[in-house]
Amino acid sequence: MVAALRSFLTSWTSVTPVLGVLVLALAWGRDLGPVFVAVVAVALAATVLAAVHHAEVVAHRVGEPFGSLVLAVAVTVIEVALIVTMMVSGGPEAGSLARDTVFAAVMITTNGIVGIALLVGARRYGATLFNPEGSGAALATVATLATLSLVLPTFTSSTPGPAFSSAQLTFAALASLALYGTFVLTQTVRHRDFFLPVAADGAVKEEDHADPPSSRAALGSLALLLVALVAVVGLAKVESPAIEAGVRAAGFPQSFVGVVIALLVLLPETLAAVRAALRDRMQISLNLAYGSAIASIGLTIPAIALASIWLPTRLLLGLGPTQIVLLALTVVVSVLTVVPGRATRLQGGVHLVLLAGFLVLAVNP
Repeated sequence: MVAALRSFLTSWTSVTPVLGVLVLALAWGRDLGPVFVAVVAVALAATVLAAVHHAEVVAHRVGEPFGSLVLAVAVTVIEVALIVTMMVSGGPEAGSLARDTVFAAVMITTNGIVGIALLVGARRYGATLFNPEGSGAALATVATLATLSLVLPTFTSSTPGPAFSSAQLTFAALASLALYGTFVLTQTVRHRDFFLPVAADGAVKEEDHADPPSSRAALGSLALLLVALVAVVGLAKVESPAIEAGVRAAGFPQSFVGVVIALLVLLPETLAAVRAALRDRMQISLNLAYGSAIASIGLTIPAIALASIWLPTRLLLGLGPTQIVLLALTVVVSVLTVVPGRATRLQGGVHLVLLAGFLVLAVNP
């Protein structure tokens, strides 16, 4: 039965990207009714899950900590595709969509993924262990990137509103890329051991997962990943009017569209982080969480900055006062969580309460 289930999952993730492309071909340029809108939504969600699955296969072949980077970059590509397609179709009101999505991704990763992983891991093992040097470095990178890209635009005076001038946006994009590149170099080359699971005595744990897939399987997953990403970009463009209409019909502010995008693209990361926590690999969970946050800012902001040359709307990146308070509180709490190198269910609960506060205020600002 286990073998049959594994075969079904493998075939499902292999067929889904192709089906996503077929649904895209049928839906492109058509006026969709409610039933077909639902079909496109299901196809979009399934294709995102399949894309991340194939990214996981490639990541497994590469090994940790490179694997976490592969997953983070794959999720970021999907996120950028969703943002750009919805900004193109959303008109002037979509100018803050990149900010809303990136901020939602930061809050979901640093509070949601971290909180759930800590809660699950601590419940099973009593206390979770991780390397404070690697996790602290990742958290510092997240805080710096978020401040440079999302907080400073609120206080600059070169242009009206929470926006950068062209020179400031160029600096933020280049600084984000530089920080991301430095972090990747640190995680994968210079101080790779800082980002591997640790035992109670501080020694690095040997990996105990299954044998990595063959080169042929990894190349097949890479090809299907590319097909899935094409399908995601197209299906997002087709589905974007329905997502925006659904948010308006629910009475939520337009900024909640960014939360929907972030929740969609980060669901697979959340599942992967929980699985790692259940295997007593909390460092891998934190790598996934903070790595996704770093990639979400460090890669998304430069990509959106470049795309803003052609986008029909003004790019608004500055956070509001409530969001800045939530970000500052998240950074402080995260520092207190990471510094000891171990955490209990209490820390997990604190992070989840912060996530709940973010979601409540996103719905009812």
